[in-house]
Amino acid sequence: MEYRPLTALSIHLESLIKGRLWLKVIIGLLLGAAVGVLLNPSTGLVSERFGTWIANWLELPGHIFMRLIQMIMIPLIFASIISGIVSNTSDNLKTFGLRLFLYFVFTTTIAIIIGLSITYLMRPGQYVLSLGGFPISGDEQILPTEQTSLVDNIPMAISNLIPNNPLESILMGEMLGVVIFTIIIGIAITQLRDITAQPIIRFTEAIQKICMIIVSWAMELVPFAVFGLMGALLSRIGVGIFLGLGYYMAVVIIGLIVLMSFYLLLVLFIGKKNPLKFLKAIKEPQLLAFSTASSAAVMPVSMKTANENLKVSSNISDFVIPIGATINMDGTALFQCVTTLFMAQAYGVELSMVNLILITATVVAASIGTPAIPGGGVIILASVLQSAGIPVDGLIVIIGIDRILGMFRTVVNVTGDLTACIIFNRFYGSHSEVQPITPELKTVMVNEKKQY
Repeated sequence: MEYRPLTALSIHLESLIKGRLWLKVIIGLLLGAAVGVLLNPSTGLVSERFGTWIANWLELPGHIFMRLIQMIMIPLIFASIISGIVSNTSDNLKTFGLRLFLYFVFTTTIAIIIGLSITYLMRPGQYVLSLGGFPISGDEQILPTEQTSLVDNIPMAISNLIPNNPLESILMGEMLGVVIFTIIIGIAITQLRDITAQPIIRFTEAIQKICMIIVSWAMELVPFAVFGLMGALLSRIGVGIFLGLGYYMAVVIIGLIVLMSFYLLLVLFIGKKNPLKFLKAIKEPQLLAFSTASSAAVMPVSMKTANENLKVSSNISDFVIPIGATINMDGTALFQCVTTLFMAQAYGVELSMVNLILITATVVAASIGTPAIPGGGVIILASVLQSAGIPVDGLIVIIGIDRILGMFRTVVNVTGDLTACIIFNRFYGSHSEVQPITPELKTVMVNEKKQY
């Protein structure tokens, strides 16, 4: 049976790009905003009870979409990482894997520094604070964080990276544990004889194909999901509050633009590529990322783009992109950092230098484990706020506008993964620009190895 990487299955998503899914999403966004304004009780057109009832139904496509993506995310990443590992040699993995992880930590740290600088410079939380700040529940107090807890728990945190019960990590959605478990299994597969490993490889191929069929179903719901979620949002919070948060949203987007510029500098000086040609080559995965707000859903198109448009070896892209979609969440890290400082400013919480260091360390760890799904950044943001002693009550408003910001930061996350492909292909790719490794070429290479 011919080896079929995830890139070969991206045909399920190509029709969505050609059908201008991104344009349908923008139209859905605008129509949803208009419907939400009409349903808002402040307009007096409908009763509050009726507006709430309609809003609940409007959210249904969005909830179905997110659950479909969550359902197939773990098996898709599991199969993709194993495929990437078995296509690399074990000697290459020793240096390649470590340097890739260090690179991801480096870019995440840069993203956090950008977020800290932009937020301190523009201070978006000051506007909310001038209006009275976010509400605090009666049983919640602003308490200083235990500053030694992080340092004391480092040895335990390192040991906990390896899950003692992989099934529990899968059931709980602990992506970092799932990724580490999958990497260990993938490396072990490379030690098997070909005749023993082939059934496992064929099984992962089947998992990939099944997941991509389900992803293609979920993508059909995206315009309706965006329409419903935006309509439900504005029907509840009102236009005034939404516009009041515009400054905060602008700060996040400006930070993401600065981070994107940093990627282009890496492409130019380290990858030795023209940044403008790079952006032109990756427009399809960027548009799909903007439309879906899910790095996991864009993985097949990202792999195909890396192979065909960027001339990256499939051995590189099959390994970098699935892992990057799970642990390389630079846009999400920047969003979490900006939001944490924004909430601190809105609550009038003064953060010391030690607090900032703790926030940085927590955001790095949290972004590594962020699910590659819509809303994944907000899911774990509460832990970041608690670590800094900031109340989490204001997250309700952030969750409301997260869909819009998620579209932008997912574009940055996907761009970061493709930037990593360019950089590591320069040092580890084997003449991929001259002769990309296609599925047919892989089959020939496997047959020649068996004959030898």
